Amino acid sequence: MGNKLCVQNALNWSIFNCVIMKSKEELYRFVIDYFLKTLPFADTELHYANPYELLVAVILSAQCTDKRVNLITPDFFMRYPNAYELSEATVEEIYGLVKSCSYPNNKAKNLLGMAKVLVNEFNGTVPSDIDLLQRLPGVGRKTANVIASVVFHKPTMAVDTHVFRVANRIGLVKNAKTPLAVERQLMENFPQELIPKAHHWLILHGRYVCTARNPKCNECGLNSVCLEYKKLSKKTKKTKGT
Repeated sequence: MGNKLCVQNALNWSIFNCVIMKSKEELYRFVIDYFLKTLPFADTELHYANPYELLVAVILSAQCTDKRVNLITPDFFMRYPNAYELSEATVEEIYGLVKSCSYPNNKAKNLLGMAKVLVNEFNGTVPSDIDLLQRLPGVGRKTANVIASVVFHKPTMAVDTHVFRVANRIGLVKNAKTPLAVERQLMENFPQELIPKAHHWLILHGRYVCTARNPKCNECGLNSVCLEYKKLSKKTKKTKGT
């Protein structure tokens, strides 16, 4: 999903919708309807062909853009097409292929460790269970949730910086100070069958519309129900009135 399309869809929606939410259920219903219309086919922007490739890509994506990861992985997968091949590599060899991403030393070590555990404990197959996934080096709860959701279509909610920011700004969560708190509240309120897709909705919205700096509030199709936008609007009115 490109930047321009996300922004244009958001702008088109905002022109025709202005409502006042009376309950949390109404807020979630509005947000779901909005994304079903503007991002009906939301998916990860990482390029992969199988669970192993997505696992590698997600490990590389920590504090790194998907665009950069997608530049790295073609050569990486050509050299190491599976966990068995990767488990025979050295940290130095892996580093040479991933050095253009953030924290390449740690990621090279984690990728090698991940491959060895996959081979020795899981016969080279990526497990679908979140707890088992977290036994792999470089795989925390967020990464495990991504794999479980994207590859195995499980109702898990991975909370990265985009999801955390968007959920709090809109008001989908309340007093959620940690990623786990955000995850739990989102899981409680999104319908189970939509949770995997909702994860991508919030990521893409945060990446292209509700950005960390200079969010495109006036172009956002959710500004009529957004808690943060309402706060900013009130501050602007008070400033103009003084």
